[in-house]
Amino acid sequence: MNKLDRKNTLLVGVTLFSMFFGAGNLIFPPFLGAQAGTNTWWAFVGFAFSAIGLPVLGVVAVALSGGLPQLSGRVGPRFAFVFTLLIYLSIGPCLAIPRTASTSFSMAVAPFAGSALWLRVLYALVFFVIAFLIALKPEKISAVLGRITGPLLLLLIFAIVVACLLHPPGEYGEALGVYAQTPLPQGFIDGYQTMDAIAALNFGIVIAENIENRGVREEKSVVSATIRAGWIAGAFLLVVYASLTHIGAMGGAKFPEATDGTQVLAQLSNLQFGPVGTAILGGVFFIACLNTCIGLLSCCGTYFHSQWPKLSVPAWVGVFAIISFFISIAGLDTILKVSVPVLGIIYPVAIVLILMGIFHHFIERLYLSYFWCVLFTAIISILSQFGIGQSLLLHLPFYTMGLGWVVPALIGFVLGAIFSFLFPKRQGMFR
Repeated sequence: MNKLDRKNTLLVGVTLFSMFFGAGNLIFPPFLGAQAGTNTWWAFVGFAFSAIGLPVLGVVAVALSGGLPQLSGRVGPRFAFVFTLLIYLSIGPCLAIPRTASTSFSMAVAPFAGSALWLRVLYALVFFVIAFLIALKPEKISAVLGRITGPLLLLLIFAIVVACLLHPPGEYGEALGVYAQTPLPQGFIDGYQTMDAIAALNFGIVIAENIENRGVREEKSVVSATIRAGWIAGAFLLVVYASLTHIGAMGGAKFPEATDGTQVLAQLSNLQFGPVGTAILGGVFFIACLNTCIGLLSCCGTYFHSQWPKLSVPAWVGVFAIISFFISIAGLDTILKVSVPVLGIIYPVAIVLILMGIFHHFIERLYLSYFWCVLFTAIISILSQFGIGQSLLLHLPFYTMGLGWVVPALIGFVLGAIFSFLFPKRQGMFR
């Protein structure tokens, strides 16, 4: 079979959606709505671009490039190795995977049994054992995520959304804080926290294996099916995010004391369903986080096996499950505090790589533009996160919006384009 039929394409698309939709995807949209109030949909436009558009484009860019190592390799081989490693570690055992266990515990167990350390340890152990067993066969993931847990997750989410639509908890309140001044760029920055743009750079490995497992062997057909699955996942994300943002905005004025998205959703669920609502929401968080954990363990195990084949894929998956188990015990708040600066450095670099990968056909001859664009972006991102040279950085356009890297990235691209014409025979200044 050289082409994936519609049924299997939809199945793979739901699988990819399930891999994307984890802890951050549940936490941030309702809180954005609660904080943005009457400016909700301006903020949502920015959020949708970074949390939906960029992940979908990331899947496309990686598929067209033949993989993340190939895409990042256009900057240089050393950069490709370091950046790919950082991406896998950040969306793997260091941040994203532990976050799935911590978040699901705080919503599925803590409301009923408390948050004692021994209970958190026991839960994390069971959670990672389940994820480990399913992630051992990446080519079979669609059978679980696409057919069972993905549809069940959607059903539970829309049970909460429909209840809020039938019995509105309130009206949109006033925009708070930065959302009152710059809702669109703030929404864009909020989208970083889902981590989906950098996750998209890695999920292609697992999705391609699932497509090939369905009899598609021709490379172009695998790429085409991967891209279609990306658009399907993006459509599901758009509908779910918009729904969660809307009910969050309706609950914002009613529950002004909520400090994060989990509290907004918990109060809304309890308002609509009583104690049963807490159980429903706990199920949503558990399934969403488990889906993402499975996908991340699988793609991390596959990549590290390709780099260090002495350990098998199951062995690598086991290593990352164990590491993530211990980090998750630190708790959600600690993990989120660490993730913010790390994502602030990695995300802008990932964005410029994705965009350049999408337009690679048109800029292929400007090979040095990759290096200079990424270099300038990385420098500004690092300085911003560590608070170095703030007096100078404040003069950069969009800096106060958290987008100070944009103009330097454009300057780097132009500079690289000029160098590409000046040194057409060179294979890269950094190889």
